[in-house]
Amino acid sequence: MSAAAGTLFDLSGKVAVITGSSRGIGKAIAERMAQHGAKVTISSRKAGPCEEVAAALNAEHGEGTAIAVPANISSKEDLQRLVDEARGAFGRIDIVVCNAATNPYFGPLAGIGDEQFRKVLENNIIANNWLIQMTAPEMAQRQDGAVIIISSIGGLKGNTVIGAYNISKAADFQLARNLAHELGPSGIRVNCIAPGLVRTDFAKALWDNPEILKRSTEGVPLGRIGEPDEIAGAAVFLASAAGTFMTGQAIIVDGGATA
Repeated sequence: MSAAAGTLFDLSGKVAVITGSSRGIGKAIAERMAQHGAKVTISSRKAGPCEEVAAALNAEHGEGTAIAVPANISSKEDLQRLVDEARGAFGRIDIVVCNAATNPYFGPLAGIGDEQFRKVLENNIIANNWLIQMTAPEMAQRQDGAVIIISSIGGLKGNTVIGAYNISKAADFQLARNLAHELGPSGIRVNCIAPGLVRTDFAKALWDNPEILKRSTEGVPLGRIGEPDEIAGAAVFLASAAGTFMTGQAIIVDGGATA
């Protein structure tokens, strides 16, 4: 597949479902995908924030650009409803962004409760697989689709306080590799984006404290943390004609932290 230079990042006619998109990285991805022509489904646990984001996108890009479908990723029924409502509103799903994640514990693995550990693994790995499997068949029918899993550079290295989260993010890399093999023959591409530390509410414990922030940015070539919008471009690339020969990979967007 090739595209003229002007259409390389064009998402016109595409429909994206983005979890955890009422704020942070997910919201930035939704905003940029809509800007590039996609219809987007905004989803997170609470209806109010989802509706606000969808309303803002509709005001900016025209009515019918976005819908809000609140869903809890820990519920398979919720995810199926999210898929059904997105398909009902837009007629198809071309792009899935598995962005929502959980990290209920900050501390060494010796102290994590079994339920907390299970929740991290279920929400950050199993729920991603549920959503992908719910949307893959129609993509396979069209021989075209893009799945983007938001992992983390935490999945590439050890850490004494977010170990369980990092384990789940390492598994997301492997989920993408396995699904790239399984779904590739059907024209579906599956990739990860691995952000470094980004200024989101989710990562607040790692940047809100000046001392922790200083430690977090020491040795980072760009000398700072990222902003949510700085992750969105990678998602647009992976979802568009620009990324059609890329699958099973992880794009690291971290200011050079892992370099």
